[in-house]
Amino acid sequence: MAENKNEKMEAIVSLAKRRGFIYQGSEVYGGLSGTWDYGPLGVTLKRNIMKLWWKVFVEDREDMYGVDAAILMNQKVWKASGHVDTFTDPLVECSECKGRFRADKLDDPNKCPTCKADNSFSEARAFNMMFKTNVGPVDDESSISYLRPETAQGIFTNYKNIVDSFYPDLPFGIAQQGKAFRNEISPRDFIFRSREFEQMEIEYFVNPADWEVEFEKWVGLVHQWTKALGLPEENVHELEVEGDERAHYSKRTIDFEFDFPIGREELLGLAYRTDFDLMNIQNNAGKGMDYTVKGTNTKFVPHVIEPSFGVERALMAVLSSAYTEDEVNGEKRIFLKLPEHLAPVKYAVSPLLKNKPELVAKAREVYSILKKKHGAVMWDDNGNIGKRYRRQDEIGTPHCVVIDFESLDDDMVTIRDRDTTEQKRIKISEL
Repeated sequence: MAENKNEKMEAIVSLAKRRGFIYQGSEVYGGLSGTWDYGPLGVTLKRNIMKLWWKVFVEDREDMYGVDAAILMNQKVWKASGHVDTFTDPLVECSECKGRFRADKLDDPNKCPTCKADNSFSEARAFNMMFKTNVGPVDDESSISYLRPETAQGIFTNYKNIVDSFYPDLPFGIAQQGKAFRNEISPRDFIFRSREFEQMEIEYFVNPADWEVEFEKWVGLVHQWTKALGLPEENVHELEVEGDERAHYSKRTIDFEFDFPIGREELLGLAYRTDFDLMNIQNNAGKGMDYTVKGTNTKFVPHVIEPSFGVERALMAVLSSAYTEDEVNGEKRIFLKLPEHLAPVKYAVSPLLKNKPELVAKAREVYSILKKKHGAVMWDDNGNIGKRYRRQDEIGTPHCVVIDFESLDDDMVTIRDRDTTEQKRIKISEL
């Protein structure tokens, strides 16, 4: 059994690699810190989370509009938003081992975590976390751009396009999912803090007089989302971010924290950004960001409420909540108690014996039926039936379907429940 939080984290990381969820990026060449590759099961779990988010916050709502903005943007975007000047972390360097660390994340500000030297750190200096690049063949100041450190600015730059194209009623939101990049000084804790990640963000445009009411609505929606992910309510916490701890653009922020194996850390954020971003665009680009209330002459620049979700942190929370150890027939069993709607494999289909052609043919028939209906179905005939069950438990498959000799006569199969290990006979037509 995983006796403590560190052991549980190690067990999850081991399972993720062993079973094809998540691999170290560029591993065959020694890896690249802060990057991760998603295997067949990991990419499906990740997409299931993103699809669920899109359905909940976009498809099921009348007031939401989706966009997919470019990763590369005009450098003026990042200057106007403040990222060029303020998107920094405090960096210190050890004079002994030359290691570099985030000053605000050191367990002991006077001891190097690598070489254990005392009082060896330099003065902290600001380190901009954006990845700088050049667009086009000329390498000069005019060609500088950045890999976006957030998806939000692509939403703000398209605000006027959405208003002109659709003229939505206030309040309304613009949603985006996509890659973001941050040159983290100290990427750590598996996929929790990495240099390349995905975000799911919404900018919700409101009448400034209504921001408090709308903000509270979003607090409730966030809790509905964490429940949809299968996260235990007692492990989700609200942290009201005060004063100087808030981002410079925010007048109110709640960090929703989760009890990860690494400790209580931020899962997602909810911020009231006022009109900071739209006014920046209006002042720097010279484009009017006013919204005219339908049927009136009333104009104002909307204020913004931003719920910001990290895909990888959601996935890590899901894996942490799902990871379970118990005993079956006196033996340790590891299984992922994933919500069925998120599980990368819904059914695993097996012939009782893979060397019996009649069983294999019948099992293939059942597999084809389920595959056509559910898509996320796996064929598994490797090893004995007990080993198959353990393997499917570890990847979170809710149901194992076994075709035996009786199935040839009665068109029934044995279906096994992942969580209870209970088995029952059911007609193939009822699967």
